[in-house]
Amino acid sequence: MSVSAAAIPEKLFFKIGEVCEIAGVQAHVLRYWETEFPMLQPQKNRAGQRTYRRRDVEMALRIKELLYDEQYTIAGAKKKLAGEQRGPSRDSGQLAPSRPPGRSLQPPPSLAARFSQAASPATAASPPATAGEDSGAALREIAKQLREVLDLLEEGDAEIAAHQAGDK
Repeated sequence: MSVSAAAIPEKLFFKIGEVCEIAGVQAHVLRYWETEFPMLQPQKNRAGQRTYRRRDVEMALRIKELLYDEQYTIAGAKKKLAGEQRGPSRDSGQLAPSRPPGRSLQPPPSLAARFSQAASPATAASPPATAGEDSGAALREIAKQLREVLDLLEEGDAEIAAHQAGDK
């Protein structure tokens, strides 16, 4: 962030007055920015007072920088912030990071038998694989085991749901 971001005190939550003091704007300006910029959404406590987190304060400082220092319009600042949140743009020649693939819809084999038995001596005695030893196969095995763990978690969720339905 900028030099002004370094002046943010080390706190978890800030009241609107504190944010106003840090950003150098009045409370009604912050409240207006909240209506215009969806990325500036402080939570409210039980009393209904706004509680800003550090990222909210940093966002307020960035909005102020765009509007006051760089002379952006509200619409221009919205576009700029939306582009910054998406990551590097195509104009810069960099590619945005690709999204990780979703969960496989194919159910993996259950691990229940493995958990009920002790670790087999063959797997316990095998030395750990080094980086050069068939790392692709090792990664596939890890992925398979992770899918099996996910399957067990889903089975547990189904059992809990069935148990809760039976209690009603």
